[in-house]
Amino acid sequence: MKYLNPVVRGFYPDPSICAANGKYYMVCSSMHIFPGVPLFESTDMVNWKQIGHCLTRASQIDLYSVRSSGGVFAPTIRYNNGRFYMVTTNDSYHQNFYVYTDDIYGEWSEPVIVDQDGIDPSLYFEDDTCYFISNGNDTDGRGCIQMCQIDIETGKKLSESKFLWHGTGGRFLEAPHIYKFGEYYYLLEAEGGTEYGHMVNYSRSKNIWGPYTPYPNNPVLTNRNLGGYQIQAAGHGDILEDNDGNWWFAHLAFRQIHMWQTYHHLGREVCLVPVKWRDDGWFEIGINGTTPIEVELPDNISFEPQNFSYNKTFENLDEKLDWCYIRIPHMENYKFDKNGLELKGTDITIDDVASPTFAGIRQTEFDLDINCDVIPGAEKSGISFYMDEKHHYEVIVEKNDSGIFVYSRQTIGCIWQESKHHKINADKVTLHIKSEAMQYHFFFKDENGNDVFISDAETRYLSSEVAGGFTGTIIGLFAVNEKGDGVSRFEKLSVKHEA
Repeated sequence: MKYLNPVVRGFYPDPSICAANGKYYMVCSSMHIFPGVPLFESTDMVNWKQIGHCLTRASQIDLYSVRSSGGVFAPTIRYNNGRFYMVTTNDSYHQNFYVYTDDIYGEWSEPVIVDQDGIDPSLYFEDDTCYFISNGNDTDGRGCIQMCQIDIETGKKLSESKFLWHGTGGRFLEAPHIYKFGEYYYLLEAEGGTEYGHMVNYSRSKNIWGPYTPYPNNPVLTNRNLGGYQIQAAGHGDILEDNDGNWWFAHLAFRQIHMWQTYHHLGREVCLVPVKWRDDGWFEIGINGTTPIEVELPDNISFEPQNFSYNKTFENLDEKLDWCYIRIPHMENYKFDKNGLELKGTDITIDDVASPTFAGIRQTEFDLDINCDVIPGAEKSGISFYMDEKHHYEVIVEKNDSGIFVYSRQTIGCIWQESKHHKINADKVTLHIKSEAMQYHFFFKDENGNDVFISDAETRYLSSEVAGGFTGTIIGLFAVNEKGDGVSRFEKLSVKHEA
């Protein structure tokens, strides 16, 4: 049996996993994108289906004016006594909190605040005790992993925060999780920054408060020495034993656009590798301590074949699961139906640290063929490839007193450029984009259905290496009205990938 990494593709970073009721559940970071914390379910650990979000209400998370890549960092999901808990950080406000639910398919609670600093929080349950773990700094200002006991009903601290381990000396100590396997407590973490130097380390102790002894062969997982390999930044993740006694590590990584082009714009994705136990109580992760694209497993492990081909349309995209928004949306400006989407623009644009009228889906593959009909009513509307408010590309249909025009606009930091404006003698425009690993190609269709070239755009300028941040490209339909109140309609959307 073989499977391919990433197993969940596109902007789904910082995975955490748990098991409950014979199935497996996973959550990922969402940063300033709403709804917050995508939630997935699986029966075989390889194939994952999104079933919801943990943060679906503005009362649960304040994203109104957070910077790009602020907001929701690094969630952890845990199951205890019939209840699911998701703990995370609103990094923009330096606030750790958790929400909970007794129905994994239903709504989650209002936030419960925990007064411990740091980010990447995790929970560990043992008997009637709940431990709260995060990164932080010790009394000398050194990065460390810290822990306290909390009352899980109220979030109140029941002990002082105590530092457990300084890690192995790599930068940006993060992603702590504690487990008890046999007689040892294992403290897992990530270091090196969530970039090309990312790595996973761990230590163990017979006492949950330490002292912790490092694994002699740390880092236990890293792709940092695989120069030119497509999958990079293997790190931040979570361990799980499945129902058949197999052990797994789900973690983030990303795909760079070319062997010699060290850029990534799809975001940090979810990879999966096996965990192997040694006789001395230490464990190994991955294939020779790395994450490959193709993972071969023993015949006793079975799963459904992966299928990465798709054609996403208005008919099969789910309004609550697949679509996302920049910060907290004004839903009165959105009207979905089975055949299309109507967007009422406002004077907020994609350049603003606010919430423009923008409905997006995550870009999950390099190679895409995208088509959409735009019936312009708003002053400007079209398709956006959005990384953040300073790094995005648009194909724009503009309606003004002189007529209807189609053109592209590329915003890269403080620089922007527009292509030639093409006048359209019709009430509807079909936009066509061909996406490749290193370039986007923008077109519109003429009256005979032929492509008319608008411009090309390099994907690397939407990458994290250029833009910074922790997100990935989102394909968005948008509308803007700087003066009026027009509504644009989008129909016949097709986002197609052939694996």
